[in-house]
Amino acid sequence: MPAIPSATLSTAWHALNAWQRGGHILGALEAVHEELGDVFRLPLPGFDGIFLVGPEANKFLLTEARDHFRWRAEDDPVTRLLKHGLLVEDGETHHALRGMMTPAFHKNRLAGYIEIMQRRTDQVTDGWHDGDHIDLLVEMRRIALLILMDTLFAEDFSQQLAALWHAILRTIRYISPGPWLVWPGIPRPGYRRALRQMDEYLYRLISHRRGSLATENTNMADDLLSQLIASGMSDDLIRDQLLTLLIAGHDTSTAQLAWSLYLLLTHKDILAGVRAELAGIEDDGPLTSAQIKQMEYLDCVLKETARLYPPIHLGSRIAASDLSFRGYRIPAGTRVLYSIYLTHRQKQYWSQPERFDPERFNGEPANRRPAYAYVPFGGGPRNCIGAAFAQVEAKVVLARILQQFDLHFAGRTVRPRMRATLEPSPGVLVKVRRRS
Repeated sequence: MPAIPSATLSTAWHALNAWQRGGHILGALEAVHEELGDVFRLPLPGFDGIFLVGPEANKFLLTEARDHFRWRAEDDPVTRLLKHGLLVEDGETHHALRGMMTPAFHKNRLAGYIEIMQRRTDQVTDGWHDGDHIDLLVEMRRIALLILMDTLFAEDFSQQLAALWHAILRTIRYISPGPWLVWPGIPRPGYRRALRQMDEYLYRLISHRRGSLATENTNMADDLLSQLIASGMSDDLIRDQLLTLLIAGHDTSTAQLAWSLYLLLTHKDILAGVRAELAGIEDDGPLTSAQIKQMEYLDCVLKETARLYPPIHLGSRIAASDLSFRGYRIPAGTRVLYSIYLTHRQKQYWSQPERFDPERFNGEPANRRPAYAYVPFGGGPRNCIGAAFAQVEAKVVLARILQQFDLHFAGRTVRPRMRATLEPSPGVLVKVRRRS
């Protein structure tokens, strides 16, 4: 079998130049991909990963050979943090956990979440006043946290939001890309207190809910937290699921919402199209499922945002057995990464891939792309459990904000930053004015 193309000193030089020009590391990854092709090795000290790019690669990893890959890597901070959370479990354990949690994300439940999503959005935006300068990355995180905790765990997070804000951000940093990718055993000072705060809060929440359910009719408690308790799951295992959903669930929504607003505010014609679509929807009453479905152009905006800046831009697996792809050998134990970001920018599937163009998803053109050319929520049996939830949430939040406010971008140049998700950096600073 031929050797997988590997980055050389020349490749590294081109990548560093691209990084400097673009101002973000993904530019370097684009340069390596352009030079080496859709299958390449990136050898670094302590890290020797194989990158796969494109629809064929995504299909191979996510469906065709999925049983020959595993997620769990014991030396990753993600595993150390989430322990036995849904995201880092494999095989039957993952299947059982997902089956237990899926009903909370079923489309029949989403209609019941809309009112909560709207109310929590208004709770945050009620604090916005004419002339205020706010960072939408921060504000969307507040909204996403309040929504997630209320819809899935029936918990009013308002009082805890400020108290745990720093701990949440530190927890996200703990699992963000960094030197640990190259040196897994590197010391990680400065995180212990934040992680302890998160655990103390979650265990208190579980204990309090157990006490409430013991004195109430459990048939009336249908939120996910109560259902996990009713299933007989241990406190430790429930903690792992709650932390998985809290971190992964809110952080992806935060990035999607912040990027969507940034792109709308910097593309006035597209913003006008969204406003025109929303013009027929009353802004003083609760949104309905029917109205959410009518937001077809906004749906295209969200899909195009997720193409350009997928919150989870990179998927990682470990080969559990020897495999081959396109004639290349992948030995057991190899770290294999599939780049959603690069796939979403391949010229053979996307005309002018750097351009923000929601019309790509309007009608027939989308049907001409191959399957797995667009995978913002992954694919196959392990696709994102909260994909439908996130799409409804984004429509509700954006509709409420755009109905009630004019936002004027007032920040510096925004570039993608690799944290646990792909964030707009240094944030999305805007000036607020309430619409009459």
